[in-house]
Amino acid sequence: MLSKNQIKLISSLQQKKHRFANQLFFAEGVKVIQELVKSNFELEHLYTTKSDFDEIAAAKKTIISESDLNKISALATPNTCLAVFKIPLEKKIIDSGLIVALDSIRDPGNLGTILRLCDWFGVKQLLCSKETVDIYNPKVVQATMGSIARVNVNYVDLNDFISKTKLPVFGTFMDGDTIYKTDLPQDGIIIMGNEANGISAELENLIQKRLTIPRFGDLQETESLNVATATAIILSEFRR
Repeated sequence: MLSKNQIKLISSLQQKKHRFANQLFFAEGVKVIQELVKSNFELEHLYTTKSDFDEIAAAKKTIISESDLNKISALATPNTCLAVFKIPLEKKIIDSGLIVALDSIRDPGNLGTILRLCDWFGVKQLLCSKETVDIYNPKVVQATMGSIARVNVNYVDLNDFISKTKLPVFGTFMDGDTIYKTDLPQDGIIIMGNEANGISAELENLIQKRLTIPRFGDLQETESLNVATATAIILSEFRR
């Protein structure tokens, strides 16, 4: 049975200020938790409604009721388990290869999906502006499906970083050169902009190559692509 203090602490981790005050975050679901347990994330405690996760020491595991799980879950339909992990220190930025940089991405689902895409396409470094949603937001963690354990994520001043990099810098715009006819390098930084406003004017001035995903529909009335969908297409072309 969970104590009131445990419920209060875990529930508070849905908010960024409490995650960073306690240096803790939580994940839900067997697959996500298994991925994090076998990675470099340090498990604080596991709460599960089943007698599973035999690899986890008894001292780090508590079997709880579905009712208690409902009290701490961030999901509309809770899974069978929730685990609390320590937030690790940020690792050094990998400043080579293909890098994805996010300018003020606000939707947790978009960030989680983009992180999964980075994992799928072998992008080892994801850079986020300070205004981008927190990577340890429960919705982001859920959307990554474990990929959060395999991609290096750093929050930086993007304007400062981009102004100093020696890598070629690409940005996605409605009026850029079609990505299907552009020679793309193996190394570079791809900037993806905010869902509503795109790439900021300051960053736009630092971009060396403007790219676009052309529309093929007869009416040509679709205003834009979802940023995660656009990222999938862009990464696929860079890796092709």
